[in-house]
Amino acid sequence: MNEWPIALSTGCFYRRRIIDVLDAIRGAGFLDIEVCSSPQHLDYHDTDEIRRAAERMSSLSLRPVSLHAPFADKIDITSLDATAREVSVQELLRACEAAALLGCENVVLHPGPEREGRPEEAEFLQHMRNAADSLNRVAARCCELKVHLLLENMLAHLLFGHVRDMMYLLGEINTCNVGTCLDTGHAHLAREMGVVIQKLSGHLKMVHVNDNHGDWDAHLPPGEGSIDWPWVVQQLRQHHFHGALVLELQGSGNEPVEVVLERAMRARDYLRGICREIPG
Repeated sequence: MNEWPIALSTGCFYRRRIIDVLDAIRGAGFLDIEVCSSPQHLDYHDTDEIRRAAERMSSLSLRPVSLHAPFADKIDITSLDATAREVSVQELLRACEAAALLGCENVVLHPGPEREGRPEEAEFLQHMRNAADSLNRVAARCCELKVHLLLENMLAHLLFGHVRDMMYLLGEINTCNVGTCLDTGHAHLAREMGVVIQKLSGHLKMVHVNDNHGDWDAHLPPGEGSIDWPWVVQQLRQHHFHGALVLELQGSGNEPVEVVLERAMRARDYLRGICREIPG
């Protein structure tokens, strides 16, 4: 049977320093993690902090399968303003360099900005061209660093929020091979889970696993929303997916670490059960 590694995104602890939660994550039985790049969690500009985190992960035998590149209103690699676009590209290049220092295999990136709506066609096409140019630079740096770049499907209400936009961008990246990361919550909200899995299948290297009730991006554990997980697992097997399943769950700075990890362990056990039920 095809066993997919089940990793935990440290984003559920984005308000805590990563160095303060690694021992607890390992104690909860997780061997693989995706590293969150929230500045409160890990300052990807600080080489010393990155090296300390890498050393601690190594001592705990934790494998960093990926780093989630930063995303915020100020990061827009599609911007019509050349200065703003260059600043955004530089932020992503720094994050890719941090990923390499951490020993991450992949960098997961939102290809578009955290901005709602689609402008008029001419302006939208310029955003697309800018994104393609920027992504070629980021992809080239990832190749130099020997880190794989993965583009994530975004929320449907955002610029580039449809799978056809990401397919266009994948076709425009010519510096090296770039993969994709399926976010199940985003695909479910877009009402196009099957389409996204099918379209991304040839490039799919990772899945961000989270659930919701079809109303907002709640990042619930699988089985606690309305996603049909047996069907999703079946589709992934049918399309010959080989990669990690990364639990990307909600969390806050107010919850005790053990409460967050209990939720993560419950999610892991549920997902393992579904994967056993669906033959590989």
